[in-house]
Amino acid sequence: MPTVKTNGEITIALNVKDRAETAAWFKQHFGFEEVFSMDAEGWTEISTDTPGVTLGLGEGMEVQKGNCVPVFGVADIAKARRDLEAADTPFDGDTLHIDGMVKLATFFDPDGNAFMLAESETN
Repeated sequence: MPTVKTNGEITIALNVKDRAETAAWFKQHFGFEEVFSMDAEGWTEISTDTPGVTLGLGEGMEVQKGNCVPVFGVADIAKARRDLEAADTPFDGDTLHIDGMVKLATFFDPDGNAFMLAESETN
């Protein structure tokens, strides 16, 4: 039995130089549409044609080729984090809370690859 139950949603987070430019590129070439944007947070999400999967475009951090952080949606981030920490899964700092939007927690797999948990406050 898995310790963390995802909710069927995944966001693939990418650092980009210009969110609007990148979103326009995906719209032109793939037909993906903007789902929402938070300018103050430097974040835009765009649709994909895969149910439950979005691309998250983060601006403001150094862009490195190959950067990609899958973000697993969960119903209860506190429980998921406790369960992973009990299994010695390392986390990068505290859970981030963007009031009225989302709670986020970055963790690492055994090879040091970054992933995130996200509990939406908008559903």
